[in-house]
Amino acid sequence: MTSFESTDVLVIGSGFGGAIAAYHLAAGGARVVVLERGPWLEGEDFDHDFKLGSSYTRIFDFVVGDGMSVLGGNCVGGGSVVYFAAMPRAPRFVFERKGGIGRRMWPKALSRDALEPWYDRVAEAMPVTGQDWDDVTYAGGLWAALCARSGHTANPVPVAVDNGKCTNCNWMMAGCRFDAKRSLLTNYLPAALAHGAQIRPLHEVQHISRTDDGGYRVHYNVIDDEDYRVHTGGGTIDAKIVVLAAGAGATPVILQRSEPSLGKMPHAVGRYFSGNGERLNTAVIDEDRVREVLGLERDGGLAYAANQIGRGPVVANWDRLDGSLPEHSRFSLEQLYFPPGLGTILAQAPDATGPTWFGVEKKEMLKRWQSWLTIFIMSEDDNEGVFGPPPATGNAMRISQQMLGRGNLRYHPTANTLRGWTEADDLVRDIIERDGVGRVRPWTNDVVGAYTVHPLASCRIGDDPATSALDDRHELRGHPGIFVTDGSAVPGALTVNPAMTIAALAERAMPGIVRAARERGVPVEYGAPSPDGATSARRAAAPLVAGLVQGRRAG
Repeated sequence: MTSFESTDVLVIGSGFGGAIAAYHLAAGGARVVVLERGPWLEGEDFDHDFKLGSSYTRIFDFVVGDGMSVLGGNCVGGGSVVYFAAMPRAPRFVFERKGGIGRRMWPKALSRDALEPWYDRVAEAMPVTGQDWDDVTYAGGLWAALCARSGHTANPVPVAVDNGKCTNCNWMMAGCRFDAKRSLLTNYLPAALAHGAQIRPLHEVQHISRTDDGGYRVHYNVIDDEDYRVHTGGGTIDAKIVVLAAGAGATPVILQRSEPSLGKMPHAVGRYFSGNGERLNTAVIDEDRVREVLGLERDGGLAYAANQIGRGPVVANWDRLDGSLPEHSRFSLEQLYFPPGLGTILAQAPDATGPTWFGVEKKEMLKRWQSWLTIFIMSEDDNEGVFGPPPATGNAMRISQQMLGRGNLRYHPTANTLRGWTEADDLVRDIIERDGVGRVRPWTNDVVGAYTVHPLASCRIGDDPATSALDDRHELRGHPGIFVTDGSAVPGALTVNPAMTIAALAERAMPGIVRAARERGVPVEYGAPSPDGATSARRAAAPLVAGLVQGRRAG
C-alpha cells in the first residue's frame, strides 16, 4: 500500500541531530514528522542477551565496507540508545584543524568558544554530569592506576548517566533497561511528542524529490519488524523543510540516490568520511602483577578479573590532547568495555606464534576474558572515506534479517592516519606492559578492515564549497530548505567521543532552520526551553541567536 501526505517539517532519523530538530521545531509550532528506519524499543524491551532477534541485533546497524566497517544505531533514539553516554567536549585545537586539505576544515564562524553556549544547552537537556572517583568502575580504576604508575594522568569522563539508577550491569550497548542512561528516549524525543511531533519507526527513507511548489517529497519504504530485508509498504510525504539526520553512513547515501530527482549534489556529499580516528587495543592483565605492582584488589581476594563489571568508558587519558603537538599526533585513550561479539573476535592474542585473532593462543586468551582491559583510541585521521554508488535501497545491501549489511564505503588509511595509530598503540603498550602488568595488542584489521562506532564528516559543514557539502548553518549547498544535523555534518575527527559535539552543533543549527521554515511559510518560532523546562542555558545562548537567524549564506 502506498500513502501520500504532507507536513511542515520532515525529519529523517531520530538520533541526536533528528531528535533535537524535532523537539525545537515542534515546540515552536511546526507540524513535524520523524521517519526512523529502526524499531521503537524502550526500557523493559531491552534484552540482556545477544541472541538473534534480541534488542542487541534489532537496534544495531553493522555495515562492512572496503577497508572500513561502521557500527551504528538503528532504532528510535538512534546512537543515543546504543552509545556509552560519554559526553566530553571537543578540544580547542580541533576547530583549527587543517587535515589533508591543508587549510582550515571548520567554518570560521565556529570555534570552541563559539560552540560553548550550545554545549551548555545540551548539558542542561540531557543532563551531562561529571563523575568523581567513587563512580569509577573496576576497569576504570585499573586504567587510572596504570596511567598514574607510568607518569600519565587519568580523568573521569563526563557522562549522561543517572548514577542513582545505574546498576553497573554493563549492558549499555544493548539499551538501558533502567532508564539510567540519558538517551534521547528520556528527554528530547518525549518532549517532541508532547508538542505534537509524530515519530514513525520502521520507515526507511529512500530518496528525496522536488514538488511543484518548491518543497520536497520524501519517498520511504516500510520495513518488516523482524526481517529488515522485507518491505511491507511505502509512501511519500511532502514537506517544506527536510532535516536529514540518518547518520554519517546513511545521510550521504540518501542524497546520492536523490541526485537524479533533486539535481546535482555538492562534490563533498559522500566524501571526506572520517572514522574519528578510532582503534581498539585489548590487554590481557596479569592478576598477580596487579596485586604486587599496583596494590589493587576487590572482594573475594581477586585483584581485578572485572572486565565485565560496571559500565562503558569512565576513565580517559587526555595527555596527548595538546594543541602544541603536530596534527595526527593528538589522541585520547579511553578505557572501554566492549561486549562479546566483535570484541572477542577481533582481539589479537599477544603471544601468538601463528594467526593472531584465531587459533590455539586465541583460545587460551578467551579463557581469561574477565582479566581483559580494552583501550579505545580516538585520533586524527585524514578524512579518507568515500562512498561509492548507492545500493538499490537503504544504506547497504542487507546480508541478514537484522544488523548486518555490505556497504559502498571505501576507506584506505593514509600515512598520516597510520602514524597516529602507531603512536597511540605505542603509548598504550608503554602504559600497560610496564612492570609486566599485562600484554596488549590492537584489534586486527584483517577481518572487517578498520572500524568505527562514531562515523563523521560525510556531508560536512564548511566555508569552501569544494570541500564541504553544507554551509555553516547546515544547509545543503544548492538545495535550500534541506538541512543536515547529524554526525555527517561534523568536519572531521574530534579525538574524543563525538555525541556532545554533534548535539551542540544541532542545537546551534536550530535558529537558522526556524528562519528557513518561516521564509517558506511555516508558522514556527524559536525559543523553546530545555526539554524539562529549564531556561538558564537558553538565556546564555540568546545573544548568538540573532546572528544565526539572519539571511543564510549562498553557496
